[in-house]
Amino acid sequence: MAQSYKSLKEDFVSNLSGGGIWEINKVTAVAPVSISCTICVISSLIVAQAAVLLWSALQSRRDFFVNYGLTAFVTDFLLNTGAILAAATIYSSSPTTLNSLLMLPAFALYLLPVGSRTRPKKPSQAVAGNATSEYKGRQDSLEALPERPFITHYRGSMMVVTCVAILAVDFRVFPRRFAKVETWGTSLMDMGVGSFVFAAGLASARPLLKARAAGNSKTIGMSMVAAARHSAPLLLLGLIRLYTVKGLNYAEHVSEYGVHWNFFFTLALLPPVAAVVQLLPQSQLSVHSIALFATILYQTVLDGTSLKAYVLTAPRNSILSQNREGVFSFVGNFGIFLIGQAVGLDILPRKNMSTSRIVSQVSPTHRNLVRLLLWSAWFSVMLLLATSYKTFRLQVSRRLANLPYVLWVSAFNCAQLALFCAIEILTFPGVYSATDAQSETRRCRYATSQVLGAFNTNGLAIFLVANLLTGLVNMTTDTLRASQGSAMFILLVYTGTLAIIATTLRSKKISLKF
Repeated sequence: MAQSYKSLKEDFVSNLSGGGIWEINKVTAVAPVSISCTICVISSLIVAQAAVLLWSALQSRRDFFVNYGLTAFVTDFLLNTGAILAAATIYSSSPTTLNSLLMLPAFALYLLPVGSRTRPKKPSQAVAGNATSEYKGRQDSLEALPERPFITHYRGSMMVVTCVAILAVDFRVFPRRFAKVETWGTSLMDMGVGSFVFAAGLASARPLLKARAAGNSKTIGMSMVAAARHSAPLLLLGLIRLYTVKGLNYAEHVSEYGVHWNFFFTLALLPPVAAVVQLLPQSQLSVHSIALFATILYQTVLDGTSLKAYVLTAPRNSILSQNREGVFSFVGNFGIFLIGQAVGLDILPRKNMSTSRIVSQVSPTHRNLVRLLLWSAWFSVMLLLATSYKTFRLQVSRRLANLPYVLWVSAFNCAQLALFCAIEILTFPGVYSATDAQSETRRCRYATSQVLGAFNTNGLAIFLVANLLTGLVNMTTDTLRASQGSAMFILLVYTGTLAIIATTLRSKKISLKF
């Protein structure tokens, strides 16, 4: 019976064809929209009463999250975690409706007058008029790598989507078109895998920029030791997952990564390989160029040799063939990681290091938005060229992590970052206008969701707990036969548990990132 149920579970996530790219865009758009509503909309605990909801909406313009109590936490959780959960499940067929439910109150509230208590105010016209001339002078007294609330929101929401999907996929309330496709096509979970790698690359740019600013030049030995220290926990998690999956006869999708390989091993190998690239003389342009060169070369080998047929159809009669998907898809995932790092090198520093005339002519407040729009446009054009029937006619494949997949993930994540950046500019125009580092830190923390900040700060710990809870639920619950109500209750308790753990760790100043 156990074997039969295991087969049913494996069949439930196998041979899927995914969904459309635009549907994925609409579903994931809930994340940036909910950030705007976190700033502009406060829900009360009694959401059934329109009058209380309206009162909560009015409070949103008067620093509701400054005194972060239970009501604020629950509201934060429902908006930035509950909305994503709803988009992936009960609102999966109508994400536009959910987006509208979040956007319309936000737009309405933005038109209301703002309460004057502790909210950082927009600079006056006189100050704004001199912003460009004062900007360079203020840089000397501020951190070279400031906090970026919109990046925290991006990484935090990405972690929420990932955690929701890894358990929700085992329930029927989660549409099969959102689960990972077998070979060719796009899905929400396929994007989630790539986004995880992209976000890791984005975060890796910060220590790299710090080292360059300090003039620290590492030898290959020092770099590999530092990379190994970063990879060790991930490698250990990969081995633990391998042991538990095999030892507990847990359902597994072999064609995803292979017989022994799993996503933790891919993540563990990224830092040491990236360390070798970082030793080369480089700017963000060269990191980007290396990523594209490696990915295009990989695609050329896939199409010009028998490698594609080997990865997709070879018998599993050796260690390499048993894990061929994980081994060869690493090339594409490494390309995504480097592109994420290149984008991080471009948008994290305070000073404008771009050689683009377009970016240089934009006001400092809007430069990152323009950069991200340009990045997204660049990868979108390349994706259209790669997949067009009039050019190369390539198909997206997460299993291969081929060129179209890399371009799709890169274009999507740059667009997501641009959305979060635009929301930050709209709702917190003065977040980077402080004259000292301490004031700027306060402004940035004021502009950051505590729930998403906690998911971002403790990504490694939360991802581990999410995997453990997913295994526990699957071993104790018949997820295939669970009703929609039961499934949603379990998922809500699960995401609530993760949010409580994340915020508790953050309150104790514990940080376990990828």
